[in-house]
Amino acid sequence: MKVVEDFKEYQILDMAHKEKLEVWNDITLIRPDPQILWNEETYPPLWKQYDAKYTRSKEGGGEWNVVTKIPTSWNVTYQDMIFGLKLMGFKHTGLFPEQAYNWNFLREKIKNANRPIKVLNLFAYTGASSIACLKEHASVTHVDASKGMIEWAKENVKLNHLENESIRFLVDDVVKFVKREIRRGNKYDIIIMDPPSFGRGSKKEVWSFEDDIYSLVKDCTELLSKEPLLFLINSYSTGISKTVLEDILKMTVGKKFLGEVSSDELGILMQDKSLILPCGIYARWEK
Repeated sequence: MKVVEDFKEYQILDMAHKEKLEVWNDITLIRPDPQILWNEETYPPLWKQYDAKYTRSKEGGGEWNVVTKIPTSWNVTYQDMIFGLKLMGFKHTGLFPEQAYNWNFLREKIKNANRPIKVLNLFAYTGASSIACLKEHASVTHVDASKGMIEWAKENVKLNHLENESIRFLVDDVVKFVKREIRRGNKYDIIIMDPPSFGRGSKKEVWSFEDDIYSLVKDCTELLSKEPLLFLINSYSTGISKTVLEDILKMTVGKKFLGEVSSDELGILMQDKSLILPCGIYARWEK
């Protein structure tokens, strides 16, 4: 497991009863997490001191209970990157801190390439990976079906003063966009994707990870340049093994380009270093 330990402005303070008690730059939240299967609190007094708590509804969905006056949005910093956060529906804040491992890996890969690099970021969300690539002066195409997420990503780019770097934002259905890019003959050195388990496109197109991931990766292989650097897949879909993602990359990218395929879990260490919270998986092909 690749464990993130250096995100100073994000900490998990405790974990119990399918919830995590976490602090994001002085804002303390309680959010559900299905990986936390025990009820014993390591630090019981801390659970009484929080700013907002997300509670699931038995009918589906849920809501935030905000107990102190917190800003509509606030920022957290990781190394030299800044991200804007908000309390979103379905428990999210707009950032997945365990992805810091991949941000670092992307930056190192681009920095060591010693040539101009084109990046395609699919299901690109609020733009953390795009910002990591822009920090190393890569050219980024950022695609997401949600106009709201695209606007949020633009805000994050401005927060980092990266407006003058090369990035284009596209509100589009990822599957349809990839097929059009193939017809246009566009090529990329790095492809990143962070697909949801289930979702709908800008015109209500249905996406299912299990049904659609293989064909999407296969199509994306046609978009790789003659000398690609990296193909990275992230997944939070329960029941999907990292080995399955490895196999998909071997059967697609690996058949066309020489390189190495690997995978692992991502996790975050609790503040006292006693426990690790698993936070999804990744698989990658790299030159």
